[in-house]
Amino acid sequence: MAVFLRRGLLLAFHRTLGQGSNTAYPSVLPAAVLGACRSKKTWPVSFPQEELRKRLTPKQFHVTQERGTESAFTGEFTYHKDEGTYHCVVCGAPLFSSDSKFDSGSGWPSFFDLLKEESVSLADDFSYGLHRVETTCSQCGAHLGHLFDDGPKPTGKRYCINSASLAFQAAGPDEGRASASSGAATSGKGDL
Repeated sequence: MAVFLRRGLLLAFHRTLGQGSNTAYPSVLPAAVLGACRSKKTWPVSFPQEELRKRLTPKQFHVTQERGTESAFTGEFTYHKDEGTYHCVVCGAPLFSSDSKFDSGSGWPSFFDLLKEESVSLADDFSYGLHRVETTCSQCGAHLGHLFDDGPKPTGKRYCINSASLAFQAAGPDEGRASASSGAATSGKGDL
């Protein structure tokens, strides 16, 4: 119901400004209002789309490459409690520790902190007529989820992340040796 209401309000807003009608008004909304404001065009690591379609599940590809979202309470890591590190499913970059994972009740894995500040890139996202902060892997640009300011102490942050964008490496002697290939390989097509 809320989605239909938001879509209706957004449509009405566009029509008020002359968009979506037969009038010849120029677009007065910047492109940023209609979606994410990604300013970065290149990333340190990139993969051909054909390779990603073969390597990732359809859900992983949709979430990470097409800025999709998995349904709430359906992701593999929503209730995951094992100790270890969560990596980008696309490039294997380490993103979050299980030590910062918490149950936000939102239906998506939530973390209150990053492994390293530079692990994730942030961008304004105005899709669906809302303002949110999109999180992407700072190495390959894969869409992860969104950041909110309603998390627990000490950071007050909630990184609301799609399970489909994550690969998990259990704590143990090999934990610090994750590479781009092993991080992506731990999350093969059978996982989701």
